[in-house]
Amino acid sequence: MTHPEPVLKMYNYHVWANGVIIDRLKELPQHIYHKDIQSGFSSVSKVLSHIYLTDYAWFDIISGNSMNEAMAASDQLKEVVEKKSIEEMKKIFLDLSERNKALLNSQEDMDKVIVVDNPYAGLLETSISESVLHVVTHGSYHRGNIATMLRQMGHTSVMQDFGLYLYLK
Repeated sequence: MTHPEPVLKMYNYHVWANGVIIDRLKELPQHIYHKDIQSGFSSVSKVLSHIYLTDYAWFDIISGNSMNEAMAASDQLKEVVEKKSIEEMKKIFLDLSERNKALLNSQEDMDKVIVVDNPYAGLLETSISESVLHVVTHGSYHRGNIATMLRQMGHTSVMQDFGLYLYLK
């Protein structure tokens, strides 16, 4: 049985890394956050919103909701979340992380099987720990998108990798 500590450590890294990139975005000129650019996403705000909404959906799934229910709830939030300022995003990310940490801390078995019925890929038997790892790697991938987008706009990003997190903790 997987103990909660390594899973929580990875999730805490994800929360830290999101905070680091958000703090960097707060340092930049305000218009950068919503600026339209040619990239995989049309703006930094849409990437950060995507990370948030995916976290929101996956923790709904871990809570016992179906993927369809989780995606519907996430979709309802999308338009509002994408319009938020970077300061507002920092707050909703913190609120979500507190909710998610409480959920993870309440789990007795991180290896508990959950069945995800993905409308695009079909059925998947996975575990809570694998789902959290997916959230973490998904966030890392898209924070990398943000770093690339910032460079395209003439700004630097900030280190946010797991190795740095370990050194700082």
